[in-house]
Amino acid sequence: MTLLTEAELQPAAAAECLALAHLLEDLPSSSWDAQSLCANWRIREVVAHLTMPARYPTPRFILELLKARGNFTRMSDRCARRDATLPSESFVAALRGQTMHTWKPPGGGYQGALTHMVIHSLDVMVPLGIHRQFADERIRTVLDGLTEQRSLRYFKVDVADIELRADDLDWTFGSGETLTGSAADLALALSGRTLPAGRLHGEPARRFTAT
Repeated sequence: MTLLTEAELQPAAAAECLALAHLLEDLPSSSWDAQSLCANWRIREVVAHLTMPARYPTPRFILELLKARGNFTRMSDRCARRDATLPSESFVAALRGQTMHTWKPPGGGYQGALTHMVIHSLDVMVPLGIHRQFADERIRTVLDGLTEQRSLRYFKVDVADIELRADDLDWTFGSGETLTGSAADLALALSGRTLPAGRLHGEPARRFTAT
């Protein structure tokens, strides 16, 4: 099974930035106001959050974090809601810029950057009914990262008794009751998202599916 090499991770993350920019540039305003897979965030808030690294120099980021008393979740929510009022063109431009293409989350490296881009792109695409097939080596690399214990703890996802099996890719993880779905949908489940009904299959699907 092919995974991305360290040298391939940054170009892959940059390519995902460009792919999302291409998708968003012709999106009607009504779609920007649609609910995303992120609880309480529309598409606007998701993209505002995603493009923060391109719009917030380090001193401003630190200031915003201090205002939130060090709580990154609180800070990102406040900033996303505020910045969602910016023109959509500014977000598309940010996704096309070099800053986003070379950004990596602290401690996450370029694999973290790729995962961040893929998951938030899916947060946008799935509610809008947009499908795009991710390159096998990219989504496999994302899945392998999301099944690391550090990631499972971060997203508070328990898959101890589940065998995850992609139906569009040669990829499995774990043992127990089988949960099947596309590689992208399994990635969303591993990142704590609640998916629309019918996208995942097997008894464990009810844990990750909207009722």
